[in-house]
Amino acid sequence: VQLQASGGGLVQAGGSLRLSCTASGSVFSIVRMGWYRQAPGKQRELVATIPRTGATQYADSVKGRATISRDNAKNTVYLQMSSLKPEDTAFYFCNAVYTNGGNYWGQGTLVTVSS
Repeated sequence: VQLQASGGGLVQAGGSLRLSCTASGSVFSIVRMGWYRQAPGKQRELVATIPRTGATQYADSVKGRATISRDNAKNTVYLQMSSLKPEDTAFYFCNAVYTNGGNYWGQGTLVTVSS
């Protein structure tokens, strides 16, 4: 199982970006995919998750500014974020949870929001 994330970069406050994460391996066993982030000196926190079936979930801090979506044909999950704030600056990590309980992480992609 591998998760390849991309899409991070430097963006001005108020701007937008889209992160992508493609899973390889036993993708049919993925129960839930999501994005988490970790800012310097802080703990990793949930940003958004999208299950195979059911409702998406968002952190309060990004509600109304983030949309998580999933393209099952491409085994890819996306995170579209708008109205970015400097406090959104962090490493963003893709996550996948499997039916056997396996919990996998992609490499972080850095998002820097300048004021």
